[in-house]
Amino acid sequence: MSTKPITIAIAYDFDGTLAPGNMQEHTFLPSLKIPAAEFWAHANQIAKDNDMDEILAYMQLSLDEARRRDLPIRRSDFEKYGSGITFFNGVQTWFGRINDYAAELGVKTEHYIISSGLREFISGTPIAEYFTNIYASGYRYDANGVAVWPALAINYTNKTQYLFRINKGISNSYDNTLINKYLPEEERPVPFRQMIYIGDGETDVPAMKMIKYQGGTAIAVYNPGIKSAKDKPSPRENCESLIRQNRASYIAPADYTEGSPLDRLIRLVIGKIKTEVELKGFTL
Repeated sequence: MSTKPITIAIAYDFDGTLAPGNMQEHTFLPSLKIPAAEFWAHANQIAKDNDMDEILAYMQLSLDEARRRDLPIRRSDFEKYGSGITFFNGVQTWFGRINDYAAELGVKTEHYIISSGLREFISGTPIAEYFTNIYASGYRYDANGVAVWPALAINYTNKTQYLFRINKGISNSYDNTLINKYLPEEERPVPFRQMIYIGDGETDVPAMKMIKYQGGTAIAVYNPGIKSAKDKPSPRENCESLIRQNRASYIAPADYTEGSPLDRLIRLVIGKIKTEVELKGFTL
């Protein structure tokens, strides 16, 4: 039997998963005095007109609109916008509680962000300290700390590569040599079967499908405060469809308070992973 410590990695989407809506809508767009629907429609049109990645389009538009209004766009300014993001209930105490519970079982938990949102915003939030790594879109900065160009754009399809980076213990976004290098699963820092992905919808489908295919756990969460509208499914109905399509393992409301369905679910999954790893120790 192996005596190797059990490490479980929990990777989270951000927008709609840990915080309602898009992170830009909490403080950044209000500071620009641009309605969210107008901003996203403009960004999507830029992407369409230029056959451009939608993430790059919104990142460029963010800089352009801030410059037009003479708003500062330094790294520190983006972090301040992040400090104003509000979360779903229980998020700010979630990570400590889950770490403590896992430790009681003799398990180490690591938390990661994989998001199309801005890493600078996330770095400014009070929960940033809990993440082993924040894989998110971000800017390149000049010598004065002013954003000048998109450095990294993470869209819904390339999210999957960051699950491999976690799996192989790669803590950056630029090194493609190690990510393509063959490494037996048992030698990887966090085997896929010891990984959990938590997301909220269609943009998380490739990551969810991949993590499930590799033996991990995919959890779809939904905003319990949004009901179905005319001719439009509710967030819960969207998550239920992910279960039917075998894209998610489980669903739960995005309520991170102690004793909530999601809290109970993640504890059960951690216990299940621990048991499966220990049982594997009795095989050849």
